[in-house]
Amino acid sequence: MTTSFDAADTASSGPAKTLDATPARALGEFIRAHRERLSPQAVGLPPGPRRRTPGLRREEVAQLCGVSPTWYTWIEQGRPVSASADALARIAVALQLSRAERAYLFELAAQRDPAEPDPAAADAPATLLQTVQLVDAPAYVLDRQWDALAWNAHAADLFTGWLDGAHDRNLLRFTFTEPLARALIVDWETRARRLCAEFRADSIRHLNDAPTRTLIDSLIAASDDFARFWASQDVGEREGGRREFNHPRHGPLAYDQITFKPAHREDLKLVVLVRL
Repeated sequence: MTTSFDAADTASSGPAKTLDATPARALGEFIRAHRERLSPQAVGLPPGPRRRTPGLRREEVAQLCGVSPTWYTWIEQGRPVSASADALARIAVALQLSRAERAYLFELAAQRDPAEPDPAAADAPATLLQTVQLVDAPAYVLDRQWDALAWNAHAADLFTGWLDGAHDRNLLRFTFTEPLARALIVDWETRARRLCAEFRADSIRHLNDAPTRTLIDSLIAASDDFARFWASQDVGEREGGRREFNHPRHGPLAYDQITFKPAHREDLKLVVLVRL
């Protein structure tokens, strides 16, 4: 007996009883919603008579993606099946997803988009780098390995041993291997532990990329504290909040830190410290 996926489409087109109950369910509902809003004509297919489901049929999308109808159906049904980045990319193309929709699809699937440009090979937006000079407070831009790409005079004055003079511009190497950092940062161990946890969370999508792996390995070799914090497997969202310093020239300083991520380049960060 042949199973009709068209009929299955009709049966599953109603609202889910439990919205986004699992990540797999959320992924399936997202894909189904976009399939149902895409007309056959939009992908070069004839409309056909008496279509019983809105938009494309599941087997039509499966054919466009080069995957089996059964596998595609299971994805939409929210079953715990494996979806590779390549298969997701083909689904994104078949469903004609926008840039934002495609990014959301890969986030739902916890996969990295293979079409995502390599930030290491891409120039940071010039306007972002220029922005730090317009801020009347310490401000700097970090890349995905947390190397400073740009900073203003206020930041150079505050971060002695990192953004002033000829130093390594990596925030993690400054924090864990530069003696001046331990004197500058109030409650260094708490902040350093938190920084390590934030980097683990921030780097998860490119943890095995060569530059990130090299940075982590070099820090483990150079700093017993980093090695200990990294081995703890702590993960923390990068947060703003109060930052205190014992500056060698200006004495005790306190700031409120704010971090911004530019659109289309979320691997970069604009960090601003507002004096309290």
